[in-house]
Amino acid sequence: MESSSHISHPDRTLVIMAKAPLAGKVKTRLNHNLPSHAVTELYRCLLEDTVALARSLRGAKFAVMCPESDCEKLAILLGSTIEVVAQQGEGLAAGLTSVFRHFTATGRQRVIAFNSDSPHLRPSVLDDAFEMLNVYDVVVGPTHDGGYYLVGAKTCHPSLFEGDGLGTRSALDGLLGRTRVLELSTGLTEPFYDIDIASDLVLLAQELRLAPAKAPRTAAWFTEWQSQMKQLRDSFGTLSGSHSRPA
Repeated sequence: MESSSHISHPDRTLVIMAKAPLAGKVKTRLNHNLPSHAVTELYRCLLEDTVALARSLRGAKFAVMCPESDCEKLAILLGSTIEVVAQQGEGLAAGLTSVFRHFTATGRQRVIAFNSDSPHLRPSVLDDAFEMLNVYDVVVGPTHDGGYYLVGAKTCHPSLFEGDGLGTRSALDGLLGRTRVLELSTGLTEPFYDIDIASDLVLLAQELRLAPAKAPRTAAWFTEWQSQMKQLRDSFGTLSGSHSRPA
């Protein structure tokens, strides 16, 4: 059977939630562990690898949603072939609402908002998420820390992201509670991890050491900052029960 990644799906759109890689504006929780310019460069690598992951989805459209002030910087960084759209309002909740308001209004029936720091995710997980939208009203990709790395829908639900504690350990519970209130059927993809704190970074370093092709720019960043990463690994010790999964 032909893999779904090789079949044209003109109604599928993957939207990356992004910011411009500016010092002090991205991955700020890592600034306690690494120099600010290293964190900024890490985010740029994660974003570029995430764009490469999006490009690998055959037959799907993709775009970037960002704060209006970041549009020009991201357009320059990512190139003219990528659609960069300004969100309406401030904050992540407003950004997510903007994704579904903007892209479902253009007639694209299945839209997934995806974070910009999970380029190590297997492409098949994204394909599965799109397929789940044939059955469910909403699809959610939970993270191990209580958040989520993707959310998909076929139409805009303006109150879906209100009061969900975005950016906290209660974000997933808040979102699922809102889908129940709105009586939206909801499917879950497999749990995964994104990059927010130093222990996440150590896990990713372990994963990319074995499979750098998953996120080559980020793998190169780890090589450049290997002495700092060694200090982080030593401080955390050997992490057992890694959340990463083989490709």
